[in-house]
Amino acid sequence: MFSYFLTDPSKFFILFISLLIAIAIHEASHAWMANRCGDPTARLQGRLTLNPLAHLDPLGTLLLLLIGFGWGKPVPVDIYNLDNPRRDSAIISLSGPAANLILALLISLIWRSMLFFIPINSTLSFIFLTLIRLNIMLGLFNLIPLHPLDGEKILIGILSHSKVAEVEEFLSRYSLPIFLFLILPLLRGQSLLNLIFIPLIDSVLNFLIPIGLLQK
Repeated sequence: MFSYFLTDPSKFFILFISLLIAIAIHEASHAWMANRCGDPTARLQGRLTLNPLAHLDPLGTLLLLLIGFGWGKPVPVDIYNLDNPRRDSAIISLSGPAANLILALLISLIWRSMLFFIPINSTLSFIFLTLIRLNIMLGLFNLIPLHPLDGEKILIGILSHSKVAEVEEFLSRYSLPIFLFLILPLLRGQSLLNLIFIPLIDSVLNFLIPIGLLQK
């Protein structure tokens, strides 16, 4: 991502701001849902806001600038404030990816309605498409059931009680090795994550924005 800063500063700015928006809506949704479920911790820490500055993690932001991959500051959740910790934790975790995917849907509808007035190859269209794609990426990526992604708590929340302890132990022990295996370029210079993830992202993108529309 940082290469765009040298070759195309305007594209770098659009990508960076779009990522900040995607992260802000993701983390603010976690905070909002946690508050709805009875835990005010995030709200009391000022996380119930769409201001990206409240959700930035220093290292995650630095990596975001350098390589285009990073993370936001995790939303604190005190499970002792939740009526049903396992169920409510899953709901809180799901709210972040769901918010990103809903935002991608809303932006795609707005953009498609605006194509009557703006050209598809305009800067404004590029901004809309960037926001749509990045929100899809962030939403789907966080559904991967590995620690510390949202998918882990969602998976734990839907498991039967007899399986929870076993799966939690497995994920706490093996999530990092599995994730490293997924991102290593083992298959003809490509990672297994890219081989699975990119077609999935493209499928959702093509559902929201048909290929024929982009080829006009």
